[in-house]
Amino acid sequence: MILINLLPHREEKRKRKKIAFFAGLALAAVAGLAIVGGWYGIVDQLKTAQQERNKYLSVEIAKLEKEIADIASLKAEIASLTARQKAVEDLQIDRNLPVHLLNELVKQTPEGMYFTTVKQDGQVLTINGVAQTQERVSEFLRNTAYASEWLVSPELVESKASTITAANKEQKRLFDFSVRVTVKRPQDKAPAAATGAAPASAPASGAAAPVPKKA
Repeated sequence: MILINLLPHREEKRKRKKIAFFAGLALAAVAGLAIVGGWYGIVDQLKTAQQERNKYLSVEIAKLEKEIADIASLKAEIASLTARQKAVEDLQIDRNLPVHLLNELVKQTPEGMYFTTVKQDGQVLTINGVAQTQERVSEFLRNTAYASEWLVSPELVESKASTITAANKEQKRLFDFSVRVTVKRPQDKAPAAATGAAPASAPASGAAAPVPKKA
């Protein structure tokens, strides 16, 4: 026997499909909201943790900055104390320097010349004097350039001939000279080039140039 369903089954199927579709949409929306909510909670936890780390780092950085400031202050104090100590040591060393300079000038000055004035300005010594010949001046320059322990870098400023009248009315021809030399202090480490440099002869206009010493 054949049974024929005369009820509107198609509309019923369509209605069930529609209900199922909206139910799926609702479930998808709920799932999406759950995922977004979960992700927002995770991000909020990460943000809070990062803020805590930033706060900790800020505190530690402040501590380090304070320690660095203390270290810089200590370095400044150490540098100041070192400078004072060096100044005291230099004064102690320079106390005997004039004696060494006078002994050195006597040692390096050849016969036939004498000094009229000796003036020191810092580490520069200006010497004025009279020599019998230009060879004496040249010898003094060579001595201070190569054989002196305390005097280096001699420089001839001026050398000019002059005539004087002796007590017996005899006229003598002498040479007025001016020389600059550098004083080498014991605490200074002068380069080897300075101690071995040749003297720079620079006679003034109209002055006679130094003549090498004759054998």
